[in-house]
Amino acid sequence: MANNESLVALNGTQISYIGHDCKEIPEFLGETYGQFARRLDLSFNQLRSLAGLKMFTELEELIVDNNLLGNDLQLPRLPNLHTLTLNKNHLTDIEALLEHLADVTPSLEYLSLLGNEACPNQLVSPDKDEDDYQRYRYFVLYKLPQLKFLDTRKVTKREGMEAQERGAFMKVVKPKPEASLNEAGSESHPLPYSPLPRGSRDPMPHKGTNLQQNQPQGG
Repeated sequence: MANNESLVALNGTQISYIGHDCKEIPEFLGETYGQFARRLDLSFNQLRSLAGLKMFTELEELIVDNNLLGNDLQLPRLPNLHTLTLNKNHLTDIEALLEHLADVTPSLEYLSLLGNEACPNQLVSPDKDEDDYQRYRYFVLYKLPQLKFLDTRKVTKREGMEAQERGAFMKVVKPKPEASLNEAGSESHPLPYSPLPRGSRDPMPHKGTNLQQNQPQGG
């Protein structure tokens, strides 16, 4: 135990266990620090599960950047958790993650998902642009309306209002086109993927679409 504890950086109620290549949270961490830890940093490990968090009942901040966490991620209920950073993991299913977080982290105000496929950020996905990222933000804020910060940006009041109006239609398209085709059948009336708010979608062709066909070609 003493040897294990020598790997832990302890500062009051802040616990750091960084860069030890562990695939799950060691039992001794919960047994020794779980009842009083307010902040836990488990970055730069090889975590595939966070099951060991069940003993950290008072946790307010959790940092698990640079791990191997995937779509099977399960957190215990953490009623006091206000900060969660999951940067650089293997998360691809944003909807399932957000629904889980809404259920188990009712006090969450700061969430960061940069470096995951679920977060269409240009630094990680060169084919994504600012519009893709903004749609993602609307969808996240629609699912988690209490957030004050998402990734590195503060949530503005206007953005929060836009998210409630439009976020339901901003589901981030899955990376594989086949997947989105298959999933379309699961909804009775799937809406077209559009960044426009409801009521702004114009079914008529845009003016000028066919103008060139009628104009003589210049030599």
